[in-house]
This record gives sequence, C-alpha cells and structure tokens, in this order.
Amino acid sequence: MMKKSTFAGIASVVALSTALAGCGSQTSTPAPQQSGGENTGGAGGAGGKIVIAGIGPLSGSASDYGDSAISGAQYALDLKKEEFKKLGFDLELLKQDDQADPKQGVASAEMVISNPDVLAVMGHITTGSSIPSSAKYEEAKLVMVSPSSTGSKLTDDGKKTVHRICARDDQQGSKAAIYAKNQLGVKTAFIIHDKGAYGQGLADQVKQQLEKDGVQVLGFEGITPGEKDYSAVINQVVGKNPDLLYFGGYYAEGGILVKQAREKNYKGIFMGGDGLDSADMAKIAGPAVEGVVYTSTVDDVASTEEGKKWVAEYEKASGKKSGIFTSYGFDSMNVILHGVEEAIKANGGKKPSREQVLDAVHKISDFQGQFVKVSFDEKGDNKYAAVYAYKYEGTGKKFLGEAK
Repeated sequence: MMKKSTFAGIASVVALSTALAGCGSQTSTPAPQQSGGENTGGAGGAGGKIVIAGIGPLSGSASDYGDSAISGAQYALDLKKEEFKKLGFDLELLKQDDQADPKQGVASAEMVISNPDVLAVMGHITTGSSIPSSAKYEEAKLVMVSPSSTGSKLTDDGKKTVHRICARDDQQGSKAAIYAKNQLGVKTAFIIHDKGAYGQGLADQVKQQLEKDGVQVLGFEGITPGEKDYSAVINQVVGKNPDLLYFGGYYAEGGILVKQAREKNYKGIFMGGDGLDSADMAKIAGPAVEGVVYTSTVDDVASTEEGKKWVAEYEKASGKKSGIFTSYGFDSMNVILHGVEEAIKANGGKKPSREQVLDAVHKISDFQGQFVKVSFDEKGDNKYAAVYAYKYEGTGKKFLGEAK
C-alpha cells in the first residue's frame, strides 16, 4: 500500500484487509441474492459468450470489501473486452452478492454454476463464504481465484479449483506477531477475536507465534459481532494491562473495541489484521483510531508513479474511488482471463470447457499482474504473496513496510 500517505490518498488508492480479507468472513442474515449480470462485451462474438462471475459482499457490513474487489475486477474485464472480441468471444461479468454469509455464499455458487457460460469465479472475498462455496466449485470443476480470502483452511482442504493471490492467515498472523515483538517491543499481549473463520483463525496464528517467541499471552477471548458494548472483555484487558491488545476481526467491532478501550484508559498498542483496513474504522473509533496498527496482504499501490497513474485511470473509467481490494480484484481478474486465453489457445481457438480453464489457471507461473506477481503452488496459494504493516496516523494511514 502507500508509503507516507494521507488518509485521503490511501482511501482512494489502497486495495485495503482479510477476513475477511481479508480478509476472512463476517456472518449476516441471508437475503435474496443479487444476480445483476453485466454484459460488458459487444453483440454476438462468433465464438459465443464467456462469463466470469464476481462474488462477494455487495451489501451488509463487509460491502466495502466486496464492492472494491468486484469493481477492480470489472475494470480489468473491461480492458480485455476488445482483445477477447478479436478472439471471437463476448465477455460478461456476472455479479453476485453473498453478503459475506456462508449460506448465501453457497447459494451464489449454485447460481453461477447453473449458468453454463460461467467459466471462472473471481471471489469469494471473505474466508467464511469461500470455504463452503469451494466445495460446490470442486464438484463443478469451476475455478475460483480469490483476491482476499486469507483463511489457511481454504487451500489446505486440497481442492484443485481453489486459488488466491493474497497471503494466508498463518502468514499474516505469524508476521503480525513477529512485527509486534521485533518492531513494537511487545512483551505481553491480550487477544480478542470475533469467533469467525477469518477473525479467530487469524487470532489463533498470532497467539501461536507470540508464545513461540516468548511473548506472554494474558488472555484469549471471543466476542459476538454486532454488539455495541464490549466492556466486559475490555475490563479484563484494562485489569491485566498488556503491552498489546490484538483483535482478530473486522473494523465494525474493531472500531468499537479500541474506542471503549481508550475510554477506559488503556494505553497499550491496539493491533489487528486487514479486517481493520477501512475508511469506516476512523468513523467508528473517532480519535481512538490514532496509532492503531494493522497488517495487510496488499502492498502500497501509490508507491510508484505507475501505480498512481493506474489509480487515476481506474477512477476516471469507473467513477469510483479506488478502495480496499480494488487492486487485487483487478489482478485476480487478470489472472483468470490469462488462464482463459491460454485455454482458448490450447483448444484450437474454440470456447474451452470449465475443466480446461481450471487446468490453465492452476498452471499459472510467474504471471506479472499490475500489483502482484502470481505463481500458484499445488494447493492454489500464491508463492509470491507477502504481508505489510500500516498505522492510522493523524488524518491518514501510514505505510510501515513489509511486516517482518
């Protein structure tokens, strides 16, 4: 992400953190799914129609993640439209709103699987939605490439269809713990998580690494997302006065936790994962957001002139500000479209099958995206994925460098 940048610069530049993030996943009540297919191709390519699904939370508390990633994917697809037209195919993006909800994720997966023109999925965005949906894609031999689902279990389950370009929770969690000890001088810690696939998974990894490195973990507690008063657990934190309060979860709860902790005079470091990376974090926490440290699986988009130029072009074309996962949504779509192109070539210029696209994507090695280099290992993890550290400072967020 951004070195020495202001909040305004970052909010419009960074592909911002987890669960769901990355991010991992939040749980919300399932609602009727959105099936707004967008035909971004021209009329009637001779080879037919190729549809890529973009699935993530477009409503609910994690919508910032889904909208930014799918908007980035849309931009990538739009830029490739004419190239595919020359190959004889019309490209479409089929958007689905899974609300970061596991059940809705499965419903969205079943919806796109039922469309024979869908050859790949850009998503899901959150871990909790990605994991159950991946079982459906495995049955259908439909490849998925997530820009932000960090949960280790997602690729550890051994499904060939599953891929991601971001780092895993065991990478993010261990790097966060190492950074806290080596760079922040932490000797004691209290860990809170939101009981979700992303939040608790990340918190578990932080706990393991801290203990391995000799940092004393004074508490490990779960909270219920959606509540407004976390004073019971905050009182435990204040009573034990750790150097570090680490939260595994999203900004909606993270903002409340740090605000209430500061109100109770907790003076230690507040830290979390990419789930804290949102413009809404400052809105919720207010002045308490100052000094909050978080890790992200996304690098500094504005660190180069080329990156700044890309952001300006994206914002002009889309009419939207670059957001949390815009850049990784863009690169995930480009990875998919590269695989589709390779499958078309291997199939003699004809429309490939889902299995042919899956094989082509799975074999991708040393593909240089706009923001991240991609080589998939046998599990579907990106060999080049890394973890970075940021801090809320003044009216903005400051890039601290690679977390190590």
